[in-house]
Amino acid sequence: MDKYVIEGGEKLYGCVALQSAKNTVLPLLAAAVLTDEQVKIRGIPTIVDVENMIHILGEVGCKIKRQKECAAIDSSNAVSHEIPARLTKELRSSVFMLGSVLTRFHRAKISYPGGCDIGLRPIDLHLSGLKRLGVQIIEKDGYIDCVADKLVGAEILLDFPSVGATENIILAAVKAEGITVIRNAAKEPEIVDLQRFLNAMGAKVRGAGGGTVVIEGVKRLHGVEYTPIGDRIEAGTYLIAAATCGGEIEMSGVPAENIAALLHKLRENGCKIYTKNDKILLTSNGRMKSVDIVETMPFPGFPTDMQAQYAALCTTASGSTLVVENLFETRYRYAAELKRMGADITVRGRAALIRGVEKLHGASVTASDLRGGAALVIAALKAEGQSNVIDLSHIDRGYADFEGKLKKLGAKIKRVKI
Repeated sequence: MDKYVIEGGEKLYGCVALQSAKNTVLPLLAAAVLTDEQVKIRGIPTIVDVENMIHILGEVGCKIKRQKECAAIDSSNAVSHEIPARLTKELRSSVFMLGSVLTRFHRAKISYPGGCDIGLRPIDLHLSGLKRLGVQIIEKDGYIDCVADKLVGAEILLDFPSVGATENIILAAVKAEGITVIRNAAKEPEIVDLQRFLNAMGAKVRGAGGGTVVIEGVKRLHGVEYTPIGDRIEAGTYLIAAATCGGEIEMSGVPAENIAALLHKLRENGCKIYTKNDKILLTSNGRMKSVDIVETMPFPGFPTDMQAQYAALCTTASGSTLVVENLFETRYRYAAELKRMGADITVRGRAALIRGVEKLHGASVTASDLRGGAALVIAALKAEGQSNVIDLSHIDRGYADFEGKLKKLGAKIKRVKI
């Protein structure tokens, strides 16, 4: 097990090189199974979730060649419709393999996916959408066994605009007979990127980024070389860190409209932000003003994946902020750890009242999930004295070279083995 040792109190200055979006790369890797030609994805971040997805592809028979941040996937000899339980338990996004493996083999078997413990995150919407496409589903002994002699286009109305369900249904429908229409589809930028990727392979998908996605099934897909969009959640994490600690940072690769909800809040907090095309420049004096309320919502609302990091900012902002988590049930596990550092947080159900304190102090805290772990790092960067952030396995799932990038910005942080 590793930990971060952080000396707080330093301002952050410099440029951040953003990784490709984790939440785009994972479904793109799953989509590589849809063709027997080579798929090359550039800008692959070196994070645990991506490595797990690549291992899953290997288990179903794909050949993968890695060269720096590029992965070439050849699924021409893929033979297995079963996704190993030991890997799905580590990776929530393994569920994306359902749609693509079904399309390839007309059968898919997967255990219930794992990932961060931030709530129930049921996959009912995925399964009900697949059923509409003609899939027979048997759930037994912790496994989901899906069979379809053929996939047939259908009209599907999602009860909630789930990102994962929207993407999984798209992957299952690209080669289905006829036309599939997904209503109340999620609108996230990652879905738009998946559409671009699939269309570059010869698919006919339109409407991504809006509430209705239309997929016209095609007979076959071909290989493609593709570079995914930048990671807006990573971008938001560094912006929040600089806002909290003070300083000035610049980044490119994420258009402002992809994180508009966060930028709006940071301006309310007192940051100066300049945007042009995909460039963002933030300046902060490190003395943030609180906002009254922030609620997580599906895109274009405030992202649930930035809620914990933003809460870390609120701990030392002047005044009080009510944070409301509308998407996941147990996303405040980081709150008890922030309180070890002197934060004043009261959690009731899906709401957390954060009363800003003058300063945080160093402490030993434990990361229990990906974004909560990032929040603890941000708090430690702001705190007086030394902090230890223990168990980096969750942080490694989503941030490539987190400590290295923070060091380049001036943070005093090092990674050590326990």
